[in-house]
Amino acid sequence: MTDATTFSELTTLRVGGPITRLVTATTQRDLVDLAREAWQSDAPWLALGGGSNLLVGDEGFDGTVIRVATRGIEVLPGAAEGSVRLRVQAGETWDDLVDWTVEQGFSGLEALSGIPGSVGAAPVQNIGAYGQELEAVLVGIEFLDEGADAPRRMTADELELGYRTSVLKQGLAGIVVSVELDLHDTSAEHAVLGEALGQPIAYAQLAGALGVQLGDRVPIARVRETVLALRASKGMVLDPDDPDSVSAGSFFTNPIVTERVARTMPADAPRWYVEPDEPDEVTPLSTLASGTPLDAFLELQASLEASDAPAEPLENAPGPLVKLSAAWLIEQSGIRRGFALPGSRAAISSKHTLALTNRGGASAGELVQLARFVQQRVQSEFGIVLRPEPVLVGVEL
Repeated sequence: MTDATTFSELTTLRVGGPITRLVTATTQRDLVDLAREAWQSDAPWLALGGGSNLLVGDEGFDGTVIRVATRGIEVLPGAAEGSVRLRVQAGETWDDLVDWTVEQGFSGLEALSGIPGSVGAAPVQNIGAYGQELEAVLVGIEFLDEGADAPRRMTADELELGYRTSVLKQGLAGIVVSVELDLHDTSAEHAVLGEALGQPIAYAQLAGALGVQLGDRVPIARVRETVLALRASKGMVLDPDDPDSVSAGSFFTNPIVTERVARTMPADAPRWYVEPDEPDEVTPLSTLASGTPLDAFLELQASLEASDAPAEPLENAPGPLVKLSAAWLIEQSGIRRGFALPGSRAAISSKHTLALTNRGGASAGELVQLARFVQQRVQSEFGIVLRPEPVLVGVEL
């Protein structure tokens, strides 16, 4: 630790003030001991992984920051036939894990390639991309509750996973120690076909980039390569030569609204049906795994109401929930790629309107100011409040 250590050195946004005390855990025993030590004091504490989904204020953090740098990938016994169960230490880099699984011929994470950050942060945020979701393969975690002497196991159900959220993000105090995953073991298939095929492609943009149809299976190495290229084209892969990658990835989540609110959107607004009984989970329909436009759902609903079977009118029914595109809302509110407030060193990415970037020497205050401006524009234009995806420390929107 040095007095000069700041969050700007440890986060992908490269902003954030000084850290009063920084300690690093390289083993699980270290992690438990350092956490217990921090909890015995009255000072605040914070666990830090890859720093890719974190925005800390310019005043810094007057407390202990526990940097989780544990390593280890273990294949566990007892997996079902055709599956492999892994226990991964929280400090492993997420994309290194994905790369390793692809090399081993294990499928289930390949579309999550290129996501920055650590393995321990993945269940906190319940990450997902290009038609794959962590919750589809997550079995459970080892979790060290604040004040506890040893970690306990929590099942995926106990994590209350939702759209980019979990009970961990909502305030359960403690530290993720390890993550348990069930992946598909394609080794037998590889022996027959000469290549390891991934899960059916479940996202239209990825299918288009691969030149295949939704539901087709593609070699997992090719999926990873294509996803990395797609993310890089949006500045979503960390690259020291790309100023657009100096960000926290997508800064705002796609808002989920009622069907009635979605009806007020312009006709060309992208929107997707969300399973009514699982309001936090975007559930693709079988006809289009990347999401079914609301208009198609409404046509189906209208045909059902026109049938002889008795049915409650749509306007009186509870109605489904609908996911809107935050990027579309931002663009249609008049904010374009590369936009910056006068004199600010923070800007919208030149490649993707969902990313707020540090163009060099920006302060946390400048990023917050830009985020608030985006929120205000979208709310003024559409009456919808965008919610931030990164964890905020010492700042508010």
